Amino acid sequence: MAAPTTGRLLLVFDFDHSLIDENSDTYICKLAPGGTLPDEIKELYKEDGWTEYMAEIFKFLHSNGCTKETLISCLSEIPLTEGMKELLSYTKATENCDHIIISDANSVFIEHILKHHDIFNVIDQVFTNPAQFNQDDCLELQPYHFQDWCTLSTKNLCKGHILKTFLTDQTDRGVFYRHIIYVGDGHNDLCPGLVLRPEDIFMPRLGFTLIKLIEKIRKKNKPVKLSELQASIVPWQTGLDILAHIKALE
Repeated sequence: MAAPTTGRLLLVFDFDHSLIDENSDTYICKLAPGGTLPDEIKELYKEDGWTEYMAEIFKFLHSNGCTKETLISCLSEIPLTEGMKELLSYTKATENCDHIIISDANSVFIEHILKHHDIFNVIDQVFTNPAQFNQDDCLELQPYHFQDWCTLSTKNLCKGHILKTFLTDQTDRGVFYRHIIYVGDGHNDLCPGLVLRPEDIFMPRLGFTLIKLIEKIRKKNKPVKLSELQASIVPWQTGLDILAHIKALE
């Protein structure tokens, strides 16, 4: 992480369908027998209980012969979103940008994919659900935290709270950001968007849930008021779009 300074750029990424061009959690479901999950597993899904749902999927895959090696190999198939490698190469080289990930995926998936694509050392910090393989090589998953204060977020991960806490910690270290750029695609990326300031940039991916939610807010002031979104809203499709916007800030 950066030494105490001012005027830096902070690049905050969601992971699934943002930094990578798949949902890593649902991608590995193709390893189930026949390529589909049984109904009794699907019925466990709850909108606010994603980690519990995925934990059961990992148990099911393991009980049906899916090895650690098979799971990791499957993750290696997942591509970065177009232009992300070029974006990260540029921002890393400037030495004036910090990079963090805030994701409802898990630590094992994110670490492996970052290392596979040779960008692990670019990311300064990852905030996600902790995971590890147990002695039987079954992947076990824990929630990042338990929260009951944010109705925009799942109970296991409030991205806005994480971003606020990170920024407070950085301020305490003497690190201040000229601009914060938040790159996301999903419903749970709205909350951190509310943390951003007028000088920041909120980047929803075209064709995904977040940008549709922002359009709803513009029309109906729901589920939050438009005035609560203070940052500039700049849609993106590839990492090259984000890179072009960063260059325009210089």
